[in-house]
Amino acid sequence: MTIDRFEDLKCWQEARILRKMISRITQKVNVKKDYVFCNQIRSAALSIMSNIAEGFESSTDKESINFLNYARRSCGEVRNDLYAGLDNGYITEKEFREIYDQSCIAGKLISGFISYLRKSVKGNN
Repeated sequence: MTIDRFEDLKCWQEARILRKMISRITQKVNVKKDYVFCNQIRSAALSIMSNIAEGFESSTDKESINFLNYARRSCGEVRNDLYAGLDNGYITEKEFREIYDQSCIAGKLISGFISYLRKSVKGNN
């Protein structure tokens, strides 16, 4: 199967779900009041999607890998921020777990894509 658009990438689709989940929890009144927290976690979640898209549009696999690494690191940033949200009482344990798990799904798919591209890069040397 040929993938012609970044929107077809499973890792991007799962990152989009994650960003929607983050958007939903940051609409809560008690969370909205913490502008720094909201901005941080929203930016990290959007960064995942954006870096996957930017990597897909890159001209080389090596360049794509760099952007995918940024996306994977942003998954870690979201998970870190979720702990802050939990500690501050902004999200429930259930919300934490659901969003944390979604971040792990996206991160694993990104890692898998990176591994695939690394093999491709090695094969072209």
